[in-house]
Amino acid sequence: MIDALINGKIAKKPIKRIGKNQNLYVTVSVFTPTASGENMRIGVIAFDEKACQALLALDEGDSVCMTGELTPKIWQPKDGGEPKPACDFTAHAVLTPYHVNRKRQAIQDGV
Repeated sequence: MIDALINGKIAKKPIKRIGKNQNLYVTVSVFTPTASGENMRIGVIAFDEKACQALLALDEGDSVCMTGELTPKIWQPKDGGEPKPACDFTAHAVLTPYHVNRKRQAIQDGV
């Protein structure tokens, strides 16, 4: 497990799920840019209520920044193609452009 801060774009609309213990969690895929210019797909899961709510408010293509636990993996395509790097991510906190704008507005209102 690696403590990480990632940013990227939502690949598909986040999915709300209910666990066996009846607790809410959210799953989503995020495309994040790499140094080579390609995008890496990161599988994200969130259990924290605020993180879940923030993710559910997003849609495909929206920007997002998250902090949490990153687990590197290797993804093997079913067609036998070249293995690719992949990551699983457990989000503990989520920051979106909405949050940034709201904080900026609060600062301006307080001045």
